Amino acid sequence: MRKLFAAAAFSAIATSAFAEGHGGLPGMTGIDHVGFTVPDLEQAVTFFGDVLGCASFYPLGPFSGGDSTWMADHLNVDAKATIPAMRLMRCGNGANFEIFDYTAPERRLTPPRNSDVGGHHIAFYTTDMPAAVEYLKENGVTVLGAPTTMTEGPSAGETWVYFLAPWGMQLELVSYPDGKAYEAEFDNRLWDPRS
Repeated sequence: MRKLFAAAAFSAIATSAFAEGHGGLPGMTGIDHVGFTVPDLEQAVTFFGDVLGCASFYPLGPFSGGDSTWMADHLNVDAKATIPAMRLMRCGNGANFEIFDYTAPERRLTPPRNSDVGGHHIAFYTTDMPAAVEYLKENGVTVLGAPTTMTEGPSAGETWVYFLAPWGMQLELVSYPDGKAYEAEFDNRLWDPRS
């Protein structure tokens, strides 16, 4: 009972704060894009476009700070770093991708694991998990394990599985056609690509 009351109280506060815009970034309306760096821009554009079905938009670049510290001052990278090219893409009903090709002295070429600081993944919603997993495998994509269905807790009702881009970037498939259990306790909702 105590947990249910706490969840209901938190839900009311969160819904009120979200609706009124309290305690947040002034004017913020949502996520515009997710930016990430890849080792081979054309490989990434081909993978996201031809395999996952994302739409490719315009390229940008090259960018360089020349002999100045502009790159370090504005992008928190080595002052000698350059961006030979970048590409904007969109995958279905979601935020845009800003995919970068960088050069920089002593840059790391290994993607971080989820357990590393800065570790991350991008999840794609599918309405047909079995068909999506089979499709990835048929296209030579590494799928990590079998899909897991959450049966307890606030994410009950969600099925997920991780997979890897050809360069090792961590990606995920998710599906929750009947919603998630948290919806019974919260008036507000997480963003939902089904809408």
